[in-house]
Amino acid sequence: MRRHILSTDAFICLCLSMLIACGTGMIAGRIAEIVYEKTLEEHQPVDGEIGGRADETVFRAQSVEDLLSHDTFTIVSHGIRYRNEGTGFHNNTYLYNVELPSGERIAARVNDDSIQSTGTSIFNGDNILPLGHIIWEDLTQDQAFLHQIESIKPLTRKDFYVDMVGNTAVMDAELALETPKIVTQVLTVFIFYPIFHTIGSKLGIFPTYFVFTKKKKD
Repeated sequence: MRRHILSTDAFICLCLSMLIACGTGMIAGRIAEIVYEKTLEEHQPVDGEIGGRADETVFRAQSVEDLLSHDTFTIVSHGIRYRNEGTGFHNNTYLYNVELPSGERIAARVNDDSIQSTGTSIFNGDNILPLGHIIWEDLTQDQAFLHQIESIKPLTRKDFYVDMVGNTAVMDAELALETPKIVTQVLTVFIFYPIFHTIGSKLGIFPTYFVFTKKKKD
């Protein structure tokens, strides 16, 4: 088995670059936190708007026919059945296989922060899902998604899905906070490694990676 060991100069330059990367990563992480907090404030759910909490005046849909006959509505689901009976990833977001009181099933994008529980927790009693509306789209065009969301039970309608998120959608916290930090650290190492090695080469401490010679003119 062949073993590869870093040369001393490469190890030193890598360590120095990673040391600086720790600092730039911390700065990038802090900036990401500020940006993410601001984004959360701008996308706070508003009652009466799509993705916000549904009050008692919002129509409680019982069937697909009810969904189609109302511009906005809510759905009442027992416990967390709305998210335990099939989930699929479609257009960079997750949709749940939600059963209506009529027994019909539709795909729904749900803002979990706006769910209202009538029990002691979301696990028991009925949960009032956020205010939603219909988005017309042929879901059969995404077979991978259908395979995921229909893993337990098939959807009744596949020509639309219910959007209960609206403008409240934000990037997942882990992605929003960790991605800028990791990318910044990687870029820092790529940038500072050759800089440190070039400085060391100029000082005669490290061997030169690239030697450029000028052609003599006749």
